[in-house]
Amino acid sequence: MNDKRGPVLIELDEAPEVTPSEAPPVADVAPPTTTAAMQTVAQLAARRPSRLARWFWSLLGAILAFVLSVAAWDFVTGLIARNPVLGGIATALIALFVLVLLSIAIREWAAFARLQRIDGLHRAAETALAGADLGAAQRIIGRMMRLYAGRDDLSWARDRLAERQGDVFDADGLFALAENELLAPIDRAAQAEIEAAARQVATVTAIVPLALADVAAALTANLRMIRRIAELYGGRSGTLGSWRLTRTVLTHLVATGAVAVGDDLIGSVAGGGIVSKLSRRFGEGVVNGALTARVGVAAMEVCRPLPFRARARPSVTGLVKRALTGLFTGANTGD
Repeated sequence: MNDKRGPVLIELDEAPEVTPSEAPPVADVAPPTTTAAMQTVAQLAARRPSRLARWFWSLLGAILAFVLSVAAWDFVTGLIARNPVLGGIATALIALFVLVLLSIAIREWAAFARLQRIDGLHRAAETALAGADLGAAQRIIGRMMRLYAGRDDLSWARDRLAERQGDVFDADGLFALAENELLAPIDRAAQAEIEAAARQVATVTAIVPLALADVAAALTANLRMIRRIAELYGGRSGTLGSWRLTRTVLTHLVATGAVAVGDDLIGSVAGGGIVSKLSRRFGEGVVNGALTARVGVAAMEVCRPLPFRARARPSVTGLVKRALTGLFTGANTGD
């Protein structure tokens, strides 16, 4: 007689054998974003406004300037008619304000001139290298020596270059000497700025959960980094010059597709993508840090008086590894 109180066993003809290692992964509650903060920043900054929009803002600025000028004139003339003393004070204040505006305009013009000077050196160096023109190379080195004449931190490098340039008799060797003696310390300082900016962007992205906070942090850090790199290479830029330089760098990155970061770069930095699997925010931090490093390298190429030839172009992976050392160690080791 069968015991009906026992368990009921149902035999299956083909019982699937699924081990925990073969089980499908659990989907994330929050889907990963398809656009990193630095990609958004690059696309926004590199986007050229339409001609209609440029006309709109230009005419609006002209109208506002005209209205303010007429209002200031009417205010001053009416005040002089009522009280000459107060009218004279208002005239003096407006004159000082106009003088400050002229000073700002002159400073911005000087900043644009310095950026154009470095850009001219870069183009002339490429032409001299292509034609192996030793005379042109010597003239370019002389212009670089005058560009960095007021830098006390480069006095030893200038002396070394001046001492050894007479022993070089070809354009390639002369430019290589200038890169190794004069531009090497500037390159190291620029790489330190890139690493600091990448570290800041990655940290803010991984820690701050606020919406658009990573975009604001990436934009601020990259603007500061690009401006600092331009200053290191002798192209001190004002507000308008910094924005123009930033647009130039980011437009180049978008045009060449360099703002796209693949899993290979994340894996090389974060140990096979472990960081991005453990935490979506940490993964985005690595991506934004890598894109910041790419922007920094592009800024070095734009601001450098000589193209990278004797000295290797900085590796984005190496910069990001040094910048993020210690930030994601716990995630990589599983602690």
